[in-house]
Amino acid sequence: MERALRGIAGAFIIISVLLAHFVDSRWLWFTVFVGVNLLQSAFTNWCPTMLILRKCKIK
Repeated sequence: MERALRGIAGAFIIISVLLAHFVDSRWLWFTVFVGVNLLQSAFTNWCPTMLILRKCKIK
């Protein structure tokens, strides 16, 4: 599950940076959102994406 979580977070960051570059710089706020979620999950050991991965039965 941790590998899936890191993969999803990495993909979201890459996609949002590309969108910021090619579409609109306000997409960088999505990058900030992902980074803040990763930071808070490091301290709380809870992430909303983990709930989704558990419901999808990803281990």
